[in-house]
Amino acid sequence: MKQGTMNILFFVLKTKLLKNGEAPILMRITIDGQFDEIRIQRSTPLKYWNAAKGCSKGKDRASAELNSFIMALNVRALEKHKELMLEQALITPRLLLKRIFGKDTEMRTLLGTMRQEIEDMEKVVNINYSPITINRYKNVLKKLENAIPAFYDKQDITFYELTPEFIKAFDLHLKTKAGLCRNTIVRYMKCFKKITNMALAKEWMRKDPFYGYKMKQDETDPVFLTYDELQAIMKKEFTIPRLALVRDIFIFASFTGLAFADVSTLRKENLMQDNSGDWWIRKGRVKLEHHRKASSVSNIPLLPVPLAILQKYKDDPVCMKKGYCLPVPSNQKMNSYLKEIADCCGIKKNLSTHAARHTFGTTITLANNVPLQDVSAMLGHASTRMTQHYARVMNTNLKEAMNQVKERLAQK
Repeated sequence: MKQGTMNILFFVLKTKLLKNGEAPILMRITIDGQFDEIRIQRSTPLKYWNAAKGCSKGKDRASAELNSFIMALNVRALEKHKELMLEQALITPRLLLKRIFGKDTEMRTLLGTMRQEIEDMEKVVNINYSPITINRYKNVLKKLENAIPAFYDKQDITFYELTPEFIKAFDLHLKTKAGLCRNTIVRYMKCFKKITNMALAKEWMRKDPFYGYKMKQDETDPVFLTYDELQAIMKKEFTIPRLALVRDIFIFASFTGLAFADVSTLRKENLMQDNSGDWWIRKGRVKLEHHRKASSVSNIPLLPVPLAILQKYKDDPVCMKKGYCLPVPSNQKMNSYLKEIADCCGIKKNLSTHAARHTFGTTITLANNVPLQDVSAMLGHASTRMTQHYARVMNTNLKEAMNQVKERLAQK
């Protein structure tokens, strides 16, 4: 029996007879050369089975009921096949069998699936997913809600409708309409691709719409302060309390290399004193703790500057109440106030909380000949490959080589 490229076949398993001596009956659906099959929970004596017609040739009541059941399944298969065609869904043998036997009646759409995935992610926030990751998926969803109607002239689409053409159009949408930089676009596309990979694995679609799409990020130079710029901020007198606090937090991070999330959650138990009486910070990275990678730990010997800042805020009411070492404002406020601080100090760089971490990795450590491996350990990087990003910016070997050239030229 055919409808388009679909074939339906009922057959028996002659080699796996049941205890009562009857052969189990299977239903096989073939679409475009691919097939899947399932037992229909019926059986028949082998002598009664008509392989050519796919039904029983018996004349008794049981045979009549069996043939009626097979005919009903055949009609249901045609109906469900027609429904899937109207949904413009990718029709696979497995999906069709699920529809026939009532195991999958939900229409799989892109936006509907993404909303459900985000809800599931929010149930395990701070366990399997960080709030930042979930927020990124939400942003991707919002952008797709704008791009899909413009491209397809409908509010939502099935996974089958996703094409490489839409992926290209969505990339252009993120660049022109949303005004995102290349690296942000790549991060969004990676979230999007995880959803389509899931759809491919569950056979909600057959072809990968991301085939041929390149997720290459642009090389960026980390923003960091020179030692003179850092000194300018340290020596600046701020009469506004909020700016003075943010300045202190930024300087602390610049001399420890801690990311914002780690500075804001630093507790007294993260401070340790060695046998020589020197203080250290030993703290698991917050970003990695969400993924249970406790092996990535920052080990940082404390210099006099951050020690003085810790001493300054040890009796702060906020610290006493929450148990943290520093009264750190929100990241949004920090970044906003840092722009004011940069203006006050005449610094023409886009200061952010992460610029402090970059400053530690370049100006404070690598520029002072601290080995790359030691810098990696203090930053809590999983490998020195991540720290190479700072080394490319502050390549002391190049400076030493050029100094030698300078000396030789002066001698001539």
